[in-house]
Parts: sequence; C-alpha cells; structure tokens
Amino acid sequence: MRRIYYHPLLIVCLSAILLCLLSGCEGTDTRRHNTHDDFHPQEHEPYVRPSSLIEALENPTSQWVDSVFNTLTPEQRIAQLMVVEAFSDKGPKYEADVMRLIKKYQVGGIIFFQGGPVRQAKLTNKYQAAANVPLLIAMDAETGVGMRLDSTVQYPYQQMLGAIEDNGLIYKMGAEVADEFKRLGMHVNFAPVADINNNAANPIIGYRAFGEDRLDVTAKSLAYMQGMQENGILATAKHFPGHGDTDIDSHYDLPIIPYSRHRLDSLELYPFKELIKYGVGSIMVAHMHIPKLDSSRYLPSTLSRPIVTGLLKEKLQFKGLIFTDAMVMKGVTKYFKPGEAEVRALMAGNDILERLNSVPKAIDAIKAAIQQGYLTQEEIDLKCKRVLAAKQWLGLDNYKPIDLHNLYEDLNPPISDSTNRVLAEAAITMLQNKKRLLPLKPKRKERIATVSVGAVRPTAFQREIAKHAKTTAYVISRKANKKDVEKLKKQLRKYDVVLLSLYGPSMSPSNKLGYSDASTALVQDIIRSKKTVTVLFDNAYALNQFPGIEHSRALLVGYQPLFHAQIATAHVVLGKLQPRGRLPVTVNEHFGYGDGIRKDKPMIATR
Repeated sequence: MRRIYYHPLLIVCLSAILLCLLSGCEGTDTRRHNTHDDFHPQEHEPYVRPSSLIEALENPTSQWVDSVFNTLTPEQRIAQLMVVEAFSDKGPKYEADVMRLIKKYQVGGIIFFQGGPVRQAKLTNKYQAAANVPLLIAMDAETGVGMRLDSTVQYPYQQMLGAIEDNGLIYKMGAEVADEFKRLGMHVNFAPVADINNNAANPIIGYRAFGEDRLDVTAKSLAYMQGMQENGILATAKHFPGHGDTDIDSHYDLPIIPYSRHRLDSLELYPFKELIKYGVGSIMVAHMHIPKLDSSRYLPSTLSRPIVTGLLKEKLQFKGLIFTDAMVMKGVTKYFKPGEAEVRALMAGNDILERLNSVPKAIDAIKAAIQQGYLTQEEIDLKCKRVLAAKQWLGLDNYKPIDLHNLYEDLNPPISDSTNRVLAEAAITMLQNKKRLLPLKPKRKERIATVSVGAVRPTAFQREIAKHAKTTAYVISRKANKKDVEKLKKQLRKYDVVLLSLYGPSMSPSNKLGYSDASTALVQDIIRSKKTVTVLFDNAYALNQFPGIEHSRALLVGYQPLFHAQIATAHVVLGKLQPRGRLPVTVNEHFGYGDGIRKDKPMIATR
C-alpha cells in the first residue's frame, strides 16, 4: 500500500478549518461588515415587544434596529430625526416635493394636515413604498382625524371635554381616536394638550385646553393619553413646560413666561410630571422664553439645554421621545435662522425636529456642527436608534400598506356617533336658571321665538326645539347691520320668550366671534327686554364678548356648534335631559371655575 505523506503545515491548516467548522467560526473575522444576511431570523431570537415605548427606548437595540441603522449613511441618520409636513389636498406638484424629501434625504417621518382620508391613505402608501426605512406617520389631531380630514369624525375640543366629570368617557374617545389612526396607517398623535389655561386672553391655547385646574387637566390628559397608548397609538403631551398663561401666540412671536421656578413647578409642570409617571411616550416642547429657567436672551425653550435636558430629561427623568414644536413658527424663526435653529434644538436634547423650513439646510448645518464639535456623531446615532426603536415598537418592522377597501365606512363607525352624543350630554353646562324658567313649559298663550345669531338657516338647536314646542325661528348674521337688526327687533315684539343661541364663525370654537356692533347690541337688547334663554355654542371665554349676558333668565354653554351639542342643549331646555357639565375655566367675576347647575341639584338659580 502506498503511504501518503502530509506536510505538517497542511495538517495545521486542515485542523484550523475543522475547528472553525465545529465552532461556527465565532470571532474569526471581526473586520467583516454586517449585511442583511447576517440577521437571518433563524439565527436570532424573535423580537419581543416591550410593554411600553419607554422600555423600548431605554435599550434601543434589536436585530431590526441594528440592521436598518447599519444601512444608513451619517446624513441619513440625521434625516431620520426629521418629520416633514404633508397635505393631501395640494395637488401633484406639492406631493412631488414631499416625495423628493423622502427619496433624496430619507426623512424619518411625515405629519399630515388638511385633506381627505382616501387621498391621504393613497399618499401614505406611495410615500411608504418610496422610503427605504418605514416612515413614522403623525397628525396633530386633538379632536380626532376629523380635525384635519373631511368625511371623518370630529370629537369635541378639550374645553368641552373639560366640562365633563366622567373621565372614562374621555378614555373611550381616546381609544376610538387610536382606532382611526391605525386604520389610516398613522402612529403618533400630537395630543393631549396638557397646558393649564388660566389666562382668558390666551390666543393659542384657550379652548384647546381641558381647563384651569391642575388636577382636572392632569386627570383628563391622562385619560386621553391612556386611551390612545393602550390601543397602540403614541400620545404626545404638549406644550412643555406649559403654554397656558400667555397672551402671545408662538406661531407669530416668542411668548415670555415670567413666573418663578416655584410657580412653574407647582402649576404649569404638574400635569407633565404626572403624565411622565404614568408612561406618556412622547412630549412636545413649546417655543417660549422662560427667564427663570434659562436667562439666555430671546432663547425659546425648544432650544434651551437647561429646559430640555436639565429639566425634562434629568430632573423629571423623562425617557421618552422629545419632539420640538413646529420649527417654522415665528417663536423660533424670529431670532434663529433655519439650520442654526435645528442644530440648537438637537444640542438642547430634542430627539425629533418637526416641520422644518429647509431639510437640506438643516442637514448641512448639523453636519457642520458635528465637524466643529458642537454635536457628536455618537449623539446623532443614539437619537437615530431611538427613533428606529420607536418605529419597531409601533409595528413598522412589519409594515403593511393601508387597505383602501371600506376605508370611509371604517372611519365613520356607529360607535363614534354614540360617543359624541354621550360626550355632549355630559358636557352641557347650565350657569343660570332664574325663577325656574327651565325646563321650558310653554303656557297656553305664551309665544316663543328662537333666534340664532351667526347662522344662515335654522340650526339643529332650533329644529329640535320646534319638534316639541310651538316656536318661530329667526336667523341673523354675526355681521348684521343696523337695518337688519331693527327689522328683527320689530318682529320679536310679539313674543314673550326668546331662545337666543350664539354661534361663532366656524365649527371650531373661536377666540373672537367677530360680531358687529349692531349684532352685539341686538343680543344685549333681547336679554334686557325678554324672558331670554341664552345659549353659547362656542368658547366659554366668549361670554365676555357680550356685556350684560349675565342678566339672561337662563344661560347655558354648549361649547361648540357640534350637532350632538345642539341636540343635547335643546333637550336640557325642554327638560328631557338634566344638565351635568361644569365650567372648566373662570370667565369673569360672574362665572367661575366649577360653576354649573347639575343633575344632582334642582334646576334653580344658584345665585
């Protein structure tokens, strides 16, 4: 038999190969780069979704996060921290501009504004198909998607919800809003408003807040937040550290909050501290100058490291995502140019930049800041991984296009109509009922007129009253002139009782109703000369626009001209429904926080 001779070096090599095969070659090539093949599902444990977003963000690493992160260039990691605006009603040219930002820069997300549900769903599918990394889809929808989209459900603004004592109803609304968001392929709602509105002249918060009492605002914000987050949608408490006590709109200028640290800690910050304790996933920082927290001249809170990092992240121990308010607002752009503002926002500690003036300018400025040492690539990388971890927690690692079948029907379920009815019935607030005028029980020869100021045709309130009592309906414009007013006053002379309903310029509440001098004088004359039931279907603070309104024989606040609010108010007037709401804000010396003749009390005047 022929003997085969093996060179000693060959034996060593063969032994090394065999050992490598047996050991799986662990650690034999530390220089190779990861590819998607390195993360084959069979070689790794499946993703176990953490119980909360906060838990996911505390350890922002997983097979999916790491694999996606490793595909991104340094520029694309910066772009993942940007959420750009989109509309579904601006046409092909606008849509192409958004698509360019997605394809060229790989921005991290989109915030949708006005449009229609089917158009938005189609655009979302197109934008997601074009994105290498699934997009985070957000909406500023404090009252549900109907706040932005036609043909969808709109729930009440938070002031009307603030009049409700049963916070379980608000949780239910939050859960339904979450279902709408998921059906439209969205993930983040910039709500609830956790601001305490204790300034009647506030031009930007007002009716968007639950009210002026810190405990009420906290409890209702918590109910809304939990309703959304426990049903799969990320809530965003805003506007940190509290935008309720200012008379300047940060869309147009930089508000200054002059209060002491003690006052801020005990009032403005209170709802945010409690929401953090109960796991709110994200917080939006406002553009406000707060000298007692950061004395840097003209520095918005969004760009302040002592406020974002020192206060929110370190003192309050917030571990969730931090969004800036829109970077296009004058509260930041008045003193900081595009690019510089975004750099400062990241330096301050924010995670995500919302609505930028210029994505390319911001990216270039952030790259320059890294080169100059103001920011580090490690800081950007960590923020990017946190965004990716949030995307995975929200299910974007298994992204599926929106099913367009039955979309309209799914966004208008019968339960939403029922919820709106129940919310309205719980919110209607009776402030006065002198001489037990209500419930309305027409006497045999008593003549009743219903007058709606600010309407163009008989309203739902007037029509509902007419189903149960013999009345004559009149409508007159908010902008009526003296001639129109005199004509109506002459017609009303033959009536004994007037049901006077006041409306603003739109379905949303108003800061200023825009009544002409003649229309305001008409309201005052009717209240002075008749047995008058006055109903305000608008912002409760608008009571101040009608001097003498406190002399109404009966006075109710419906808060908004929503259909169910008008029907519920009519039923209170007729005695078919007991009033249950209470005023969530102090309007003036006549009407204060907590006022309201409720179902557990007789329907008589309280003063």
